[in-house]
Amino acid sequence: MSALTSDASPGAGPSEFRRGWPVVASAMLGIGLGLSPVPFYTIGILAPHLAKAFGWGFGEVMGGLPITSIAVMGASPLVGLLADKFGVRRIAIGSLALFGLSFMAFALSNGSLILFYANWGLMALLGAGTLPITWTRGVNNAFDRRKGLALGLSLLGTGIFGYLVKPFTAWVIEGWGWRAAYMAIGALPLVIALPAAILGFHDVGPRASKATPAPGLDFWPAVRSWRFWVLAIAFLPISFAVGGPIPNMENILKLAGFAPGQIISLASLIGLSVIGGRVVGGWLLDRIWAPAVAVVLIGAPAVGCWLLAHGPVGYGLTATSIVLIGFAAGVEYDLMAFMTARYFGMRRYASIYGALYGFFAAGAGFAPVIFGAAFDRSGSYAQPLMLSSALLLVGVALLLCLGRYRNFPAIPASEVIAAAEGTADTLPA
Repeated sequence: MSALTSDASPGAGPSEFRRGWPVVASAMLGIGLGLSPVPFYTIGILAPHLAKAFGWGFGEVMGGLPITSIAVMGASPLVGLLADKFGVRRIAIGSLALFGLSFMAFALSNGSLILFYANWGLMALLGAGTLPITWTRGVNNAFDRRKGLALGLSLLGTGIFGYLVKPFTAWVIEGWGWRAAYMAIGALPLVIALPAAILGFHDVGPRASKATPAPGLDFWPAVRSWRFWVLAIAFLPISFAVGGPIPNMENILKLAGFAPGQIISLASLIGLSVIGGRVVGGWLLDRIWAPAVAVVLIGAPAVGCWLLAHGPVGYGLTATSIVLIGFAAGVEYDLMAFMTARYFGMRRYASIYGALYGFFAAGAGFAPVIFGAAFDRSGSYAQPLMLSSALLLVGVALLLCLGRYRNFPAIPASEVIAAAEGTADTLPA
Protein backbone atom coordinates (compact mmCIF):
# COMPACT_ATOMS: atom_id res chain seq x y z
CA MET A 1 0.00 0.00 0.00
CA SER A 2 1.33 3.42 -0.90
CA ALA A 3 1.86 5.79 1.99
CA LEU A 4 -0.43 8.27 0.29
CA THR A 5 -3.26 5.85 -0.38
CA SER A 6 -5.96 4.71 2.02
CA ASP A 7 -6.15 1.01 2.76
CA ALA A 8 -9.83 1.04 1.86
CA SER A 9 -10.85 -0.21 -1.53
CA PRO A 10 -12.39 2.66 -3.55
CA GLY A 11 -14.75 0.45 -5.46
CA ALA A 12 -16.98 -0.85 -2.70
CA GLY A 13 -19.35 0.50 -0.16
CA PRO A 14 -22.91 0.96 -1.56
CA SER A 15 -24.29 -1.87 0.58
CA GLU A 16 -22.79 -0.19 3.64
CA PHE A 17 -24.83 2.94 2.98
CA ARG A 18 -27.98 0.94 2.27
CA ARG A 19 -27.68 -0.61 5.71
CA GLY A 20 -26.01 2.21 7.59
CA TRP A 21 -27.81 5.35 6.43
CA PRO A 22 -30.08 5.55 9.55
CA VAL A 23 -26.96 5.62 11.72
CA VAL A 24 -25.41 8.38 9.59
CA ALA A 25 -28.63 10.44 9.44
CA SER A 26 -29.35 10.24 13.16
CA ALA A 27 -25.70 10.99 13.97
CA MET A 28 -25.82 14.04 11.70
CA LEU A 29 -28.85 15.40 13.57
CA GLY A 30 -27.45 14.50 16.99
CA ILE A 31 -24.08 16.15 16.36
CA GLY A 32 -25.59 19.16 14.59
CA LEU A 33 -28.04 19.91 17.40
CA GLY A 34 -25.65 19.04 20.20
CA LEU A 35 -23.09 20.71 22.41
CA SER A 36 -20.42 21.14 19.76
CA PRO A 37 -22.07 23.66 17.37
CA VAL A 38 -25.18 25.10 19.05
CA PRO A 39 -23.70 27.22 21.88
CA PHE A 40 -20.70 28.16 19.71
CA TYR A 41 -22.77 29.49 16.80
CA THR A 42 -25.49 31.21 18.86
CA ILE A 43 -23.43 33.07 21.48
CA GLY A 44 -22.49 35.88 19.09
CA ILE A 45 -26.17 36.64 18.35
CA LEU A 46 -27.34 36.37 21.96
CA ALA A 47 -24.42 38.24 23.55
CA PRO A 48 -25.58 41.82 22.73
CA HIS A 49 -29.02 41.12 24.19
CA LEU A 50 -27.60 39.63 27.38
CA ALA A 51 -25.21 42.55 27.71
CA LYS A 52 -28.07 45.01 27.31
CA ALA A 53 -30.37 43.17 29.72
CA PHE A 54 -27.87 42.71 32.54
CA GLY A 55 -25.13 45.27 31.90
CA TRP A 56 -22.54 42.58 31.20
CA GLY A 57 -19.53 43.18 28.99
CA PHE A 58 -19.19 41.26 25.72
CA GLY A 59 -16.12 39.52 27.11
CA GLU A 60 -18.06 38.46 30.20
CA VAL A 61 -20.70 36.80 28.05
CA MET A 62 -18.03 35.05 25.97
CA GLY A 63 -16.54 33.77 29.23
CA GLY A 64 -18.98 30.88 29.06
CA LEU A 65 -17.01 29.30 26.20
CA PRO A 66 -13.80 28.52 28.14
CA ILE A 67 -15.91 27.22 31.02
CA THR A 68 -17.49 24.82 28.57
CA SER A 69 -14.07 23.81 27.29
CA ILE A 70 -12.77 23.10 30.81
CA ALA A 71 -15.85 21.01 31.59
CA VAL A 72 -15.55 19.13 28.30
CA MET A 73 -11.86 18.43 28.92
CA GLY A 74 -12.87 16.60 32.08
CA ALA A 75 -16.12 15.09 30.82
CA SER A 76 -15.09 13.81 27.39
CA PRO A 77 -12.77 11.01 28.61
CA LEU A 78 -15.44 9.97 31.13
CA VAL A 79 -18.10 9.96 28.42
CA GLY A 80 -15.85 7.78 26.29
CA LEU A 81 -15.34 5.29 29.12
CA LEU A 82 -19.07 5.17 29.86
CA ALA A 83 -19.90 4.75 26.18
CA ASP A 84 -17.45 1.85 25.84
CA LYS A 85 -18.95 0.21 28.94
CA PHE A 86 -22.68 0.85 28.54
CA GLY A 87 -22.99 1.57 24.81
CA VAL A 88 -23.01 4.84 22.92
CA ARG A 89 -26.74 4.69 22.14
CA ARG A 90 -27.74 5.09 25.80
CA ILE A 91 -25.21 7.86 26.42
CA ALA A 92 -26.10 9.80 23.26
CA ILE A 93 -29.87 9.65 23.75
CA GLY A 94 -29.75 10.58 27.42
CA SER A 95 -27.31 13.40 26.83
CA LEU A 96 -29.41 14.85 24.00
CA ALA A 97 -32.37 15.24 26.33
CA LEU A 98 -30.28 16.75 29.14
CA PHE A 99 -28.47 19.11 26.78
CA GLY A 100 -31.72 20.52 25.41
CA LEU A 101 -33.13 21.11 28.89
CA SER A 102 -29.94 22.69 30.22
CA PHE A 103 -29.74 25.03 27.23
CA MET A 104 -33.33 26.10 27.84
CA ALA A 105 -32.35 26.92 31.43
CA PHE A 106 -30.48 29.99 30.16
CA ALA A 107 -33.91 31.57 29.67
CA LEU A 108 -34.11 31.80 33.48
CA SER A 109 -30.98 33.99 33.75
CA ASN A 110 -31.43 36.72 36.37
CA GLY A 111 -28.31 38.82 35.95
CA SER A 112 -25.99 36.74 38.13
CA LEU A 113 -22.79 35.92 36.24
CA ILE A 114 -22.05 33.13 38.70
CA LEU A 115 -25.32 31.38 37.86
CA PHE A 116 -24.78 32.09 34.16
CA TYR A 117 -21.35 30.47 34.21
CA ALA A 118 -22.63 27.59 36.35
CA ASN A 119 -25.25 26.90 33.67
CA TRP A 120 -22.51 26.76 31.03
CA GLY A 121 -20.61 24.22 33.10
CA LEU A 122 -23.72 22.14 33.79
CA MET A 123 -24.71 22.19 30.13
CA ALA A 124 -21.24 21.01 29.11
CA LEU A 125 -21.22 18.16 31.62
CA LEU A 126 -24.72 16.97 30.76
CA GLY A 127 -24.34 17.53 27.03
CA ALA A 128 -20.89 15.97 26.57
CA GLY A 129 -22.55 12.80 25.31
CA THR A 130 -23.79 14.72 22.24
CA LEU A 131 -20.22 15.38 21.10
CA PRO A 132 -18.81 13.36 18.18
CA ILE A 133 -17.25 10.99 20.74
CA THR A 134 -20.42 8.91 20.85
CA TRP A 135 -21.91 9.31 17.40
CA THR A 136 -18.72 8.62 15.46
CA ARG A 137 -18.22 5.28 17.22
CA GLY A 138 -21.54 4.09 15.83
CA VAL A 139 -20.65 5.37 12.36
CA ASN A 140 -17.15 3.86 12.45
CA ASN A 141 -18.57 0.49 13.44
CA ALA A 142 -21.16 0.55 10.65
CA PHE A 143 -18.67 1.27 7.84
CA ASP A 144 -15.44 -0.27 6.59
CA ARG A 145 -14.65 0.94 3.08
CA ARG A 146 -16.56 4.21 3.13
CA LYS A 147 -15.63 5.13 6.68
CA GLY A 148 -14.28 8.58 5.74
CA LEU A 149 -17.30 9.60 3.67
CA ALA A 150 -19.72 8.26 6.28
CA LEU A 151 -17.95 10.26 9.00
CA GLY A 152 -17.99 13.36 6.82
CA LEU A 153 -21.72 13.04 6.18
CA SER A 154 -22.52 12.41 9.84
CA LEU A 155 -20.54 15.50 10.81
CA LEU A 156 -22.35 17.62 8.22
CA GLY A 157 -24.75 18.60 10.99
CA THR A 158 -22.27 21.06 12.48
CA GLY A 159 -22.08 22.96 9.21
CA ILE A 160 -25.77 22.75 8.32
CA PHE A 161 -27.11 23.77 11.70
CA GLY A 162 -24.24 26.18 12.27
CA TYR A 163 -25.40 27.92 9.11
CA LEU A 164 -29.12 27.79 9.93
CA VAL A 165 -29.17 28.42 13.67
CA LYS A 166 -27.89 32.00 13.43
CA PRO A 167 -30.78 33.36 11.33
CA PHE A 168 -33.21 31.19 13.32
CA THR A 169 -31.94 32.71 16.57
CA ALA A 170 -32.15 36.25 15.17
CA TRP A 171 -35.72 35.59 13.96
CA VAL A 172 -36.91 34.32 17.34
CA ILE A 173 -35.24 37.21 19.19
CA GLU A 174 -36.83 39.76 16.89
CA GLY A 175 -40.27 38.30 17.38
CA TRP A 176 -40.28 37.10 20.99
CA GLY A 177 -37.05 38.13 22.73
CA TRP A 178 -33.83 36.43 23.83
CA ARG A 179 -35.47 34.27 26.52
CA ALA A 180 -37.76 32.73 23.92
CA ALA A 181 -34.71 32.15 21.72
CA TYR A 182 -33.07 30.04 24.43
CA MET A 183 -36.27 28.02 24.81
CA ALA A 184 -36.69 27.53 21.06
CA ILE A 185 -33.08 26.53 20.45
CA GLY A 186 -33.08 24.16 23.42
CA ALA A 187 -36.23 22.51 22.05
CA LEU A 188 -34.56 21.62 18.73
CA PRO A 189 -32.56 18.63 20.01
CA LEU A 190 -35.63 17.42 21.90
CA VAL A 191 -38.07 17.50 18.99
CA ILE A 192 -35.71 16.73 16.05
CA ALA A 193 -32.54 14.92 17.09
CA LEU A 194 -33.89 12.87 19.99
CA PRO A 195 -36.65 11.03 18.05
CA ALA A 196 -34.24 10.41 15.17
CA ALA A 197 -31.67 8.92 17.56
CA ILE A 198 -34.24 6.68 19.22
CA LEU A 199 -35.39 5.36 15.85
CA GLY A 200 -32.17 5.24 13.85
CA PHE A 201 -29.01 5.31 15.96
CA HIS A 202 -27.57 1.96 16.95
CA ASP A 203 -24.00 1.04 17.75
CA VAL A 204 -23.60 -2.11 15.69
CA GLY A 205 -20.11 -2.89 16.94
CA PRO A 206 -19.17 -6.23 18.46
CA ARG A 207 -19.55 -4.99 22.05
CA ALA A 208 -23.05 -3.75 21.24
CA SER A 209 -24.01 -7.17 19.90
CA LYS A 210 -22.32 -9.04 22.80
CA ALA A 211 -19.88 -10.80 20.51
CA THR A 212 -16.10 -10.86 20.62
CA PRO A 213 -14.42 -7.55 21.55
CA ALA A 214 -13.69 -5.25 18.65
CA PRO A 215 -10.13 -5.28 17.30
CA GLY A 216 -7.82 -2.55 18.50
CA LEU A 217 -5.86 -1.26 21.46
CA ASP A 218 -7.11 -0.97 25.02
CA PHE A 219 -7.26 2.52 26.51
CA TRP A 220 -4.05 2.68 28.53
CA PRO A 221 -1.77 1.10 25.92
CA ALA A 222 -3.18 3.61 23.40
CA VAL A 223 -2.60 6.58 25.72
CA ARG A 224 0.97 5.43 26.38
CA SER A 225 1.71 5.18 22.65
CA TRP A 226 3.61 7.95 20.91
CA ARG A 227 0.94 8.25 18.19
CA PHE A 228 -1.65 9.27 20.77
CA TRP A 229 0.50 12.17 21.90
CA VAL A 230 1.33 13.23 18.35
CA LEU A 231 -2.40 13.46 17.66
CA ALA A 232 -3.13 15.24 20.94
CA ILE A 233 -0.36 17.80 20.51
CA ALA A 234 -1.20 18.34 16.82
CA PHE A 235 -4.92 18.95 17.31
CA LEU A 236 -4.41 21.42 20.15
CA PRO A 237 -2.88 24.14 17.89
CA ILE A 238 -5.09 23.15 14.95
CA SER A 239 -8.28 23.60 16.97
CA PHE A 240 -7.00 26.90 18.38
CA ALA A 241 -6.14 28.25 14.94
CA VAL A 242 -9.48 27.27 13.41
CA GLY A 243 -11.67 28.00 16.45
CA GLY A 244 -10.35 31.52 17.07
CA PRO A 245 -11.28 33.36 13.86
CA ILE A 246 -14.76 31.90 13.29
CA PRO A 247 -16.74 33.49 16.18
CA ASN A 248 -14.79 36.73 15.71
CA MET A 249 -15.20 36.80 11.94
CA GLU A 250 -17.89 39.49 11.84
CA ASN A 251 -15.69 41.86 13.82
CA ILE A 252 -12.62 40.95 11.74
CA LEU A 253 -14.55 41.87 8.60
CA LYS A 254 -15.87 45.07 10.16
CA LEU A 255 -12.32 46.18 10.96
CA ALA A 256 -11.36 45.40 7.36
CA GLY A 257 -13.88 48.02 6.23
CA PHE A 258 -16.57 45.83 4.70
CA ALA A 259 -20.16 47.09 4.61
CA PRO A 260 -22.82 45.34 6.73
CA GLY A 261 -24.28 43.52 3.72
CA GLN A 262 -20.85 42.31 2.65
CA ILE A 263 -20.11 41.13 6.19
CA ILE A 264 -23.27 39.01 6.23
CA SER A 265 -22.53 37.44 2.84
CA LEU A 266 -18.89 36.78 3.70
CA ALA A 267 -19.60 35.37 7.17
CA SER A 268 -22.24 33.03 5.73
CA LEU A 269 -19.48 31.37 3.70
CA ILE A 270 -18.22 29.76 6.90
CA GLY A 271 -21.17 27.41 7.32
CA LEU A 272 -21.26 26.55 3.61
CA SER A 273 -17.54 25.82 3.46
CA VAL A 274 -17.77 23.67 6.62
CA ILE A 275 -20.32 21.56 4.75
CA GLY A 276 -17.97 21.36 1.77
CA GLY A 277 -15.08 20.38 4.01
CA ARG A 278 -17.11 17.55 5.53
CA VAL A 279 -18.00 15.97 2.18
CA VAL A 280 -14.76 16.62 0.30
CA GLY A 281 -12.62 15.70 3.29
CA GLY A 282 -14.54 12.49 3.93
CA TRP A 283 -14.30 11.48 0.27
CA LEU A 284 -10.53 12.10 0.25
CA LEU A 285 -9.95 10.21 3.50
CA ASP A 286 -11.25 7.02 1.88
CA ARG A 287 -8.67 7.35 -0.90
CA ILE A 288 -5.61 9.20 0.42
CA TRP A 289 -3.47 8.88 3.53
CA ALA A 290 -5.14 11.07 6.17
CA PRO A 291 -2.08 13.21 7.11
CA ALA A 292 -1.67 14.10 3.42
CA VAL A 293 -5.30 15.25 3.36
CA ALA A 294 -4.54 17.36 6.43
CA VAL A 295 -1.61 19.07 4.69
CA VAL A 296 -3.94 20.36 1.97
CA LEU A 297 -7.20 21.08 3.80
CA ILE A 298 -5.76 22.21 7.16
CA GLY A 299 -2.43 23.59 5.98
CA ALA A 300 -3.92 25.82 3.26
CA PRO A 301 -5.94 27.99 5.72
CA ALA A 302 -2.60 29.21 7.10
CA VAL A 303 -2.52 31.40 3.99
CA GLY A 304 -6.06 32.61 4.73
CA CYS A 305 -5.18 33.61 8.30
CA TRP A 306 -2.05 35.39 7.04
CA LEU A 307 -4.09 37.37 4.49
CA LEU A 308 -6.75 38.36 7.05
CA ALA A 309 -4.00 39.47 9.44
CA HIS A 310 -2.66 41.97 6.91
CA GLY A 311 -5.75 44.12 6.67
CA PRO A 312 -8.05 44.74 3.68
CA VAL A 313 -7.15 42.46 0.78
CA GLY A 314 -10.30 42.81 -1.30
CA TYR A 315 -13.57 40.91 -1.36
CA GLY A 316 -12.33 38.00 -3.47
CA LEU A 317 -9.24 37.16 -1.40
CA THR A 318 -11.17 37.65 1.82
CA ALA A 319 -13.86 35.23 0.62
CA THR A 320 -11.18 32.72 -0.36
CA SER A 321 -9.56 33.01 3.06
CA ILE A 322 -12.88 32.39 4.82
CA VAL A 323 -13.63 29.38 2.63
CA LEU A 324 -10.21 27.89 3.43
CA ILE A 325 -10.79 28.35 7.17
CA GLY A 326 -14.29 26.88 6.86
CA PHE A 327 -12.95 23.84 4.99
CA ALA A 328 -10.46 23.26 7.80
CA ALA A 329 -13.27 23.51 10.36
CA GLY A 330 -15.20 20.99 8.26
CA VAL A 331 -12.47 18.38 8.07
CA GLU A 332 -10.83 18.58 11.52
CA TYR A 333 -13.49 16.45 13.30
CA ASP A 334 -13.45 13.91 10.47
CA LEU A 335 -9.67 13.64 10.65
CA MET A 336 -9.58 13.06 14.39
CA ALA A 337 -12.34 10.43 14.29
CA PHE A 338 -10.86 8.71 11.23
CA MET A 339 -7.31 8.66 12.61
CA THR A 340 -8.47 7.37 15.98
CA ALA A 341 -10.12 4.40 14.28
CA ARG A 342 -7.22 3.73 11.89
CA TYR A 343 -4.38 4.03 14.39
CA PHE A 344 -6.02 2.60 17.54
CA GLY A 345 -8.89 0.42 16.29
CA MET A 346 -12.42 0.20 17.69
CA ARG A 347 -11.96 -1.75 20.93
CA ARG A 348 -11.80 1.40 23.08
CA TYR A 349 -12.59 3.92 20.38
CA ALA A 350 -14.87 6.16 22.44
CA SER A 351 -12.49 6.30 25.40
CA ILE A 352 -9.48 7.14 23.22
CA TYR A 353 -11.39 9.64 21.12
CA GLY A 354 -12.77 11.23 24.27
CA ALA A 355 -9.27 11.72 25.66
CA LEU A 356 -8.10 13.27 22.40
CA TYR A 357 -11.20 15.46 22.27
CA GLY A 358 -10.18 17.07 25.54
CA PHE A 359 -7.11 18.53 23.83
CA PHE A 360 -9.20 19.63 20.88
CA ALA A 361 -11.74 21.30 23.17
CA ALA A 362 -9.00 23.19 25.02
CA GLY A 363 -7.74 24.82 21.85
CA ALA A 364 -11.16 25.59 20.37
CA GLY A 365 -12.62 26.83 23.64
CA PHE A 366 -9.91 29.25 24.71
CA ALA A 367 -9.13 30.61 21.24
CA PRO A 368 -12.18 32.95 20.92
CA VAL A 369 -11.42 34.52 24.29
CA ILE A 370 -7.73 34.99 23.44
CA PHE A 371 -8.70 36.52 20.10
CA GLY A 372 -11.12 38.86 21.87
CA ALA A 373 -8.54 39.83 24.50
CA ALA A 374 -5.99 40.62 21.78
CA PHE A 375 -8.52 42.87 20.08
CA ASP A 376 -9.42 44.63 23.35
CA ARG A 377 -5.73 45.29 23.98
CA SER A 378 -4.61 46.37 20.50
CA GLY A 379 -7.74 47.09 18.48
CA SER A 380 -6.58 44.48 15.94
CA TYR A 381 -6.71 40.76 15.30
CA ALA A 382 -3.40 40.72 13.44
CA GLN A 383 -1.34 39.04 16.17
CA PRO A 384 -3.66 36.07 16.89
CA LEU A 385 -4.27 35.57 13.16
CA MET A 386 -0.54 35.40 12.47
CA LEU A 387 -0.17 33.01 15.40
CA SER A 388 -2.95 30.85 13.94
CA SER A 389 -1.20 30.76 10.59
CA ALA A 390 1.95 29.39 12.22
CA LEU A 391 0.08 26.94 14.45
CA LEU A 392 -1.72 25.36 11.49
CA LEU A 393 1.61 24.59 9.84
CA VAL A 394 2.99 23.14 13.08
CA GLY A 395 -0.09 20.95 13.52
CA VAL A 396 -0.05 19.40 10.04
CA ALA A 397 3.73 18.88 10.24
CA LEU A 398 3.20 16.81 13.39
CA LEU A 399 0.50 14.70 11.71
CA LEU A 400 2.96 13.74 8.97
CA CYS A 401 4.96 11.87 11.63
CA LEU A 402 2.19 9.30 12.22
CA GLY A 403 3.26 6.82 9.57
CA ARG A 404 1.15 4.03 8.08
CA TYR A 405 -2.20 3.02 9.53
CA ARG A 406 -2.16 0.24 12.10
CA ASN A 407 -3.44 -3.12 10.85
CA PHE A 408 -6.08 -4.70 13.07
CA PRO A 409 -8.00 -7.87 12.21
CA ALA A 410 -11.12 -6.54 10.58
CA ILE A 411 -14.67 -7.64 11.22
CA PRO A 412 -16.68 -6.59 8.14
CA ALA A 413 -19.37 -4.07 9.01
CA SER A 414 -21.98 -6.05 7.07
CA GLU A 415 -21.45 -9.06 9.33
CA VAL A 416 -21.50 -6.93 12.46
CA ILE A 417 -24.77 -5.29 11.38
CA ALA A 418 -26.27 -8.67 10.55
CA ALA A 419 -25.42 -9.90 14.04
CA ALA A 420 -26.84 -6.78 15.64
CA GLU A 421 -30.05 -7.18 13.66
CA GLY A 422 -30.34 -10.84 14.63
CA THR A 423 -29.82 -12.21 11.10
CA ALA A 424 -26.54 -13.93 12.09
CA ASP A 425 -25.80 -15.96 15.16
CA THR A 426 -22.13 -15.23 15.67
CA LEU A 427 -19.32 -12.96 14.62
CA PRO A 428 -15.89 -14.05 13.46
CA ALA A 429 -13.28 -13.90 16.17
